[in-house]
Order: sequence, then structure tokens, then C-alpha cells
Amino acid sequence: MQHSVYDSYQETEILSANPLHLVCLLYRGAIGSIVTARESLAARDIAGRSRAVNKALRILSELIFTLDHKQGAAVSKPLVELYVYIQRLLVDANCRQVDPPLAEALKLMTTLQEAWEICEVAEPAAQEAEQSESDYAPISCAG
Repeated sequence: MQHSVYDSYQETEILSANPLHLVCLLYRGAIGSIVTARESLAARDIAGRSRAVNKALRILSELIFTLDHKQGAAVSKPLVELYVYIQRLLVDANCRQVDPPLAEALKLMTTLQEAWEICEVAEPAAQEAEQSESDYAPISCAG
């Protein structure tokens, strides 16, 4: 199978991404899959809808699996509960072949993605400030 330029770019982006950016990429993938599931549902494409829902479910499982429950327990527990809830919405939508659970899942994932992207933008600024502070060396005016 031949790789397209987009596939090569995507592979490079994934391999060179920091952990925060990887989470953003996972959100982007899940959101894209939910959008595809909604389009497939509207087109009555059962196989396409099921593939898209299953992909979103796998991505959510990966997001659950990669949470650090020791370092970020205050955030990780509610996130797990939210991810599991979104998984239930996706399964419900797929089983009943209805759009409202997909729409709710999409809204939740989009909100989460926006929050993570804010963190991703803020992280380099925080690292720069931290680096500037560590480079600081007071000078002495005493002779």
C-alpha cells in the first residue's frame, strides 16, 4: 500500500509530538470519527457508521489507558468517567442508529479538545518562563 503525502506528514507529526500534542491529536481523531459516524448514519451507511464509532471507541480507550492516575488523580478520575460516558453514548448511538447521542459525544469531545489546545498553547510559555527563571543569576554590586 502506497503512503500519501498526508500520511507521511501525519506520521511525522505523531512521531515528533510531545505528550500534550499527542492528546490533542487523539481528540482530533475521535472528533473526526464521530463526524464520520454522523455522516454515515445520515447516509444509512451501516458499515461506515460502525467503523467510525469503533475507531472513536478505540481512541477513547487509549485516552483512558494513558491517564496518569498517580500524578494527576484529581483530574484523571473525572476524565475517565467522562470518557466512559462518551463511550456509552457512542455504543448507544450505534445500537439504536440514532443521532442525538453522537451529537452529544461530539459536543463533549469538542469542548475537551478546546481545553487541551489551550493547555498546549500555554505550555511553551510556561516552559519559557521557567527556563528564564533558571537562567537568572544575581549579580553582586559589592566590590
